[in-house]
Amino acid sequence: MRISTKGRYGLRVMLELAAHYGRGPLAVHAIAASQNISGRYIHILAMALRTAGLVRALRGPTGGYVLAKPPSSITALDVVSALEGRLAPVDCVADATCCARALHCAARDVWCDVASAMDSVLAGLTLESLSARQRAKAGGRARAHVAPGLRPRLRHRTAQNCPVLP
Repeated sequence: MRISTKGRYGLRVMLELAAHYGRGPLAVHAIAASQNISGRYIHILAMALRTAGLVRALRGPTGGYVLAKPPSSITALDVVSALEGRLAPVDCVADATCCARALHCAARDVWCDVASAMDSVLAGLTLESLSARQRAKAGGRARAHVAPGLRPRLRHRTAQNCPVLP
């Protein structure tokens, strides 16, 4: 189960807008340069984020994108859901009617718990809190180096034990 590039890049774009919140629109080329995402892809992401009411576009030579709400009121779940739809590790979590066994299946309960845990984590993270975390990470701490091909296998990943890869 993976979040697609849309969800990952979309959250990065939203964090860039949150870091710039209150200072006017942020031009696409500035976001693209900072986040290493093509301007064309940023426009694609922004369409879905605008539809969800999370960003506004301002036209003109000083235009760009701004958050439609304060960073404290937008969660990572809002962003990822706007771009990915409902997060479900298997089809029967989102639609119990797709499987005749769904109502009597213990395995489905596991996948429902997984989906609920993902939703809870993402709902508990606002752009404001993630922006503060990003500022702390940019504050000069060196990245841990992991040799190519040596990705540690961890049973439970958290922010503290998630490996930083080159």
